[in-house]
Amino acid sequence: MKLDNASLDAVLRLAPVIPVIAVQRLENALLLAQALVRGGLRVLEVTLRTPCALQALEAMRAVPGAVVGAGTVLNAQQYQAAVDAGAQFVVSPGLTPALARAAARHTVPLLPGAATASEVMRAREWGLTRLKFFPAQSCGGTASLKAWFSVFPEMRFCPTGGITEAIAPSYLALPNVSCVGGSWPMPEELVAAGRWSDIEQLARLAGALR
Repeated sequence: MKLDNASLDAVLRLAPVIPVIAVQRLENALLLAQALVRGGLRVLEVTLRTPCALQALEAMRAVPGAVVGAGTVLNAQQYQAAVDAGAQFVVSPGLTPALARAAARHTVPLLPGAATASEVMRAREWGLTRLKFFPAQSCGGTASLKAWFSVFPEMRFCPTGGITEAIAPSYLALPNVSCVGGSWPMPEELVAAGRWSDIEQLARLAGALR
């Protein structure tokens, strides 16, 4: 079964950082997406960790230039719900056979998570060569990715989990890293206070990382 890595490449190359977003208040979704996109971070991952996540995803899709995906997708039912809400890509912390089969049924691509060499190998067996490395910092960080490159040179990763502005460049410098994911461009206190111009500036700084 061959899944769609080319579509993922098109998404992962749009910006060096994918904001990983947990929307607490639906009324903030549109303004937050606008600030991030104005700052140059076009690819937005809305995690399915809050009650309004799918509604927030739909709202963010209205922002010109935004590419909006659903994160923390754990099963086929959530995959379908994300697609129905307009998700342009789907992110999962891991990969199961049921989730891989769901991805193969959809044109919306899946970025599944992997934390070990065995998990990378299982993803390869499904034809998936674009993966989320999660949780990156607690699973060996850049040292693990450097070791994997010699064994899995065709694999490309989006590390997330503990990534900060300070350490993101060390990940982005690796040949098997397409981009990184993190929440630092939109601190919760700035979102709660509606400080959209400050978030736009943080997004601009993140977008300049390489």
